[in-house]
Amino acid sequence: MKGCDSLDNLKKTPLYEIYPKYNAKIIDFAGWAMPVQFESIISEHEAVRNAAGLFDVSHMGEIIVKGKDAFPFLQNLITNDLSKLNANQVLYAFMCNHNGGVVDDLLVYKYSNDYYLLVVNAANIEKDYKWMLNNAGIYKVEIENISDKIAELAIQGPKAEEILQKLTDEDLSQIKFFYFKDKVKIAGVECLVSRTGYTGEDGFEIYMPNEYAVTLWEKILEVGKDYGLKPAGLGARDTLRFEAGLPLYGNELGEDITPLEAGLGFFVKFDKGNFIGKDALLKQKEQGLKRKLVGFEMIDNGIPRHGYEVQADNQKIGYVTTGYFSPTLKKNIGLALIDSKYAQIGNQIEVIIRNKPLKAVIVDKNFYKKNYKK
Repeated sequence: MKGCDSLDNLKKTPLYEIYPKYNAKIIDFAGWAMPVQFESIISEHEAVRNAAGLFDVSHMGEIIVKGKDAFPFLQNLITNDLSKLNANQVLYAFMCNHNGGVVDDLLVYKYSNDYYLLVVNAANIEKDYKWMLNNAGIYKVEIENISDKIAELAIQGPKAEEILQKLTDEDLSQIKFFYFKDKVKIAGVECLVSRTGYTGEDGFEIYMPNEYAVTLWEKILEVGKDYGLKPAGLGARDTLRFEAGLPLYGNELGEDITPLEAGLGFFVKFDKGNFIGKDALLKQKEQGLKRKLVGFEMIDNGIPRHGYEVQADNQKIGYVTTGYFSPTLKKNIGLALIDSKYAQIGNQIEVIIRNKPLKAVIVDKNFYKKNYKK
């Protein structure tokens, strides 16, 4: 196993012990020992775009919210409108603080009006759980953090359904985009399976008790081998989500960045009644955004990276939130949070790379057309 020198103090997923078998390069990600790559970021990225990749995402958090007030509690907690959700449907939403900044972005899985599963970011599990408890107030709800008991695998790519179908009698084509089914037997193991993911491709996220993670990982890789399935790490996960214009908490979202600034106002429903952060977000919307998230493409030769300064008119106007050489587009591209008066598509900006201002042009931030099966 290559990579991080000191792994002793890091949290580990149930798959950690078999990483050496797949030549995983391990890094510290949000306090977790996680594979950044197995073969290479580019080959894993291309496998997902063209065939399929299998990710260990067991570091993600799972929190159950149940009880007679589960629905009103969550409606108050999140920005999106839970009333539009059917049973067995999944909703993407934000939990915002009172200033409109993002506590976390998350998925809400609805079993019924009084039972939900929330899937949250690994770095925010404890913070989110505490935020929920602190905002439970008079709501009659039980909130249980089950993150330590649950493993999660994600199979993503155009051949994901065909591969996974080999291991189950369940007709996976019946699980629609952003829906889920519980108690699906995959290789004999009861799992929750949702048609969701973080790559811009079709695919599934599979939740199971920890003890079955290794078995399922190996079974899926075995049946997927002839289809071009590869194990994929966090490196490819990041380049894939970034090309598809999907945000990463800590980069495009944070306690000091609102969903509106991130260009994700679609997931903020002002007409649904009160929710935490609504007043601040409404005020921001009415006054106009002072900064916006934009996509850009380098004109000069250089790779933009997270945190690099962005300039225009010889002054700092913002910073790069994510930047890469795009394996799909074969271009150096990035996302940046900048002063909104410079945010029009076609505007030229400069990114400071190795102390040099290099030219770039603002483009649509959805660099890659998503291939979801809807």
